[in-house]
Amino acid sequence: MSNILIIKHGSLGDLIQANGAIKDIKNFYKNRKVFLLTAQPYSIFMSECPYLDGVIIDKRLPRWNLFYLSNLKKKLSRYDISKVFDLQNSSRTKFYKRFIIKNVEWSDTSSSLEPGQKKRDFDNEPVLDRMEIQLKKSGIEPEFTKNIDLSWATQDISRLLKQYTNDEYILLFPFCSIKHQKKRWPYFKELIIKLKQEYKNKFPILLAPGPKEIDQASELKGKIVLEKNEPIDIKTLVSLINNAKFIITNDTGPAHIASHLDKKGLVLFGSHTTAKKVSIESFNFKALSVKNLEDLNVDTVLNEVKARLN
Repeated sequence: MSNILIIKHGSLGDLIQANGAIKDIKNFYKNRKVFLLTAQPYSIFMSECPYLDGVIIDKRLPRWNLFYLSNLKKKLSRYDISKVFDLQNSSRTKFYKRFIIKNVEWSDTSSSLEPGQKKRDFDNEPVLDRMEIQLKKSGIEPEFTKNIDLSWATQDISRLLKQYTNDEYILLFPFCSIKHQKKRWPYFKELIIKLKQEYKNKFPILLAPGPKEIDQASELKGKIVLEKNEPIDIKTLVSLINNAKFIITNDTGPAHIASHLDKKGLVLFGSHTTAKKVSIESFNFKALSVKNLEDLNVDTVLNEVKARLN
């Protein structure tokens, strides 16, 4: 029997958001194997996802690397794929549709548009709304696309937590990727000082930096959560977020994790996009949006934290 391929290269937040759609696809194709084509950094994490039968790594080398593309095409041909769900909808996956995985049915943005609808208008809709439409166009009635269950991605981290806290804690994510610096609120250091003044020792302030963020984190005076002096893996990160009392973050992958775990917290938004478009708010996890993040002062954020935490 032929198999199903889902493409979602990343980022972390995008993969988290795709979990519900992945579950809906697997539930629809119960008797067929469902594989995920993704980037190397997420392969181990997603290999534990119970809605997948396997993960295929795409190194996403430049498209002029014909040797790599030829090998990728050969590799994918061995999986006997009859349908592709392109949840990435990028220029790369559009290229794959034309040259790498040809002559199979594709579900993507182009197949989701209504007659006369323009792609740029469709792309302005909230991301989870777009995923629902895409699945419906393939005959799948979405049940979990907007009701994402990350319970499979959590684990017992009590031994790790004992190194940093005896009880509840506030978790901060003050960083973002180098290419998205406009998403970064510049006053986390000042916020940490005021949080410590406000809550004393009641809530330790924890930070979970990525591989290139440890030095920056050491300047912020919070407790840096590491495992064997290395950044924690994604499953530990999900669990750390799940156990937090409150989360304050830029618009990054951990923000999407917090949202879909429905944790109490704040995500700080400038004008780079809107909270609605990226489907990031939940009942307990809310966005604080301003035109310019540099104009969002510390007291405004602190007062919002106090109102929701107390």
